[in-house]
Amino acid sequence: MGKAIVDTLNAIDNVMYYPILIIVLVFAGGYFTILTRGVQIRMFRESCRLVMEPSENGQVSSFQALMVSTASRVGTGNIIGVSTAICLGGPGACFWMWVMCIIGASSAFMESTLAQIYKQRAKDGSCYGGPAYYIEKALHARWLSIVFCIFLIATYAVGFNLLCAYNLQSTFAVYPFYDSQRTPVAIGIILAVLVGYCLLGGGKRIVHMTSLIVPFMGISYVVISLIVILLNITHVPAMFAEIFRDAFNFKAIFGGVSGSCLIYGVKRGLYSNEAGVGSAPNASASASVTHPVKQGLVQTLSVYIDTLLLCTATALMCLCTRIPHTKEVSGAIYVQKAISTVFGGIGPTFITIAMILFAFTTLLGNLFYVDNALIFLNGKKEPSKKFRIFFKCVCVLVIFFGTIIPMDAAWAMADITMGGMTLINLPACMMLGKVAIDALRDYEKQKAAGKNPVFKAAKIKLQSDDLDYWE
Repeated sequence: MGKAIVDTLNAIDNVMYYPILIIVLVFAGGYFTILTRGVQIRMFRESCRLVMEPSENGQVSSFQALMVSTASRVGTGNIIGVSTAICLGGPGACFWMWVMCIIGASSAFMESTLAQIYKQRAKDGSCYGGPAYYIEKALHARWLSIVFCIFLIATYAVGFNLLCAYNLQSTFAVYPFYDSQRTPVAIGIILAVLVGYCLLGGGKRIVHMTSLIVPFMGISYVVISLIVILLNITHVPAMFAEIFRDAFNFKAIFGGVSGSCLIYGVKRGLYSNEAGVGSAPNASASASVTHPVKQGLVQTLSVYIDTLLLCTATALMCLCTRIPHTKEVSGAIYVQKAISTVFGGIGPTFITIAMILFAFTTLLGNLFYVDNALIFLNGKKEPSKKFRIFFKCVCVLVIFFGTIIPMDAAWAMADITMGGMTLINLPACMMLGKVAIDALRDYEKQKAAGKNPVFKAAKIKLQSDDLDYWE
């Protein structure tokens, strides 16, 4: 029975990504890149400048919104996702991750700009929004917004949390005390209790401390990766040759597309940076800026930080050590074996600590997006206290089950639910592409005139009835 369920999930996963999602992702990313004249590359310096721009009226700044979306992206996928892609798809998956990152950054620009344009004003003067709101307001399709919210809840409360919990427990497999039957259950109980304690009102100090430690852990991870790479510098030329040789081995790719480096690069790249998925716009909409395009530009940086920095650090660190990348070591084991070639027994322990911190913040951060979706589905009102407690208890159970399910099931569930979000969000962004492009042209025109761009909806011929924040 269990095997039949896993086989069914894998079959759906394979069809969803090839041919459907890969065509949608490449077409949408290419379309946005052409439409914006490569805004994600052309205006990179402007994106960096805008990150440090202060917010309006003391509200959420671009930098703060960027950190929220980056914190949700940075997690177990940067370590386990990359390792899995290399071990199951091949080293060429790294190249296709980079390609999807560059193309996907234009999708990130579009979705975040649209989220800003169609955002809502709260009673306290702050703002909120996301794909559900621009689909409802601009496309007048509330039913589609509801479907999107259902997929979002399935992704962040179920799919991603199952996978995050599985990835965390898998990091303990290298230790002598690990028992494949008992250890995952024990870890599941501890993790579920800890997250549940924080979700149900306690553990505020734990959450605060973790949020302070995680950025330093991310920086430490990159530094340690660089040390490993530098100490294996003689292997670097052969490593890059292997990446590009495998990436362009089209005979192997088309001989088994669903398990190729191309598909794994697309899958794990999308899971890691979430460009076009429709999650980051929820954070982007909260930023207080003078022009929507500012947040669209800033959001492209989050995609680069996630994939070009953290994912690449994992990939190059693993490949330069020449540790064999086989199916048997896919996941945490491959990364731990690679880092131990330089740091010995300390290396795997560091990865375990990093994974605990990344997983914990990811599990809590995922539910931030879920809260927004629940409010939307509840007629844009806070759900009752009883329902919130019940829902959080269900989320805690999901986290426990994530530690004991098979690896294939965990990845397939996350891929399928995330794919559903993407297949709604990207076509919606394409249909609303003209609005975002008109806003970009307005921004560039004001910049060329030496002004600090200020958005006026009438300048791009938007009806005030469709907007709430911008008048």
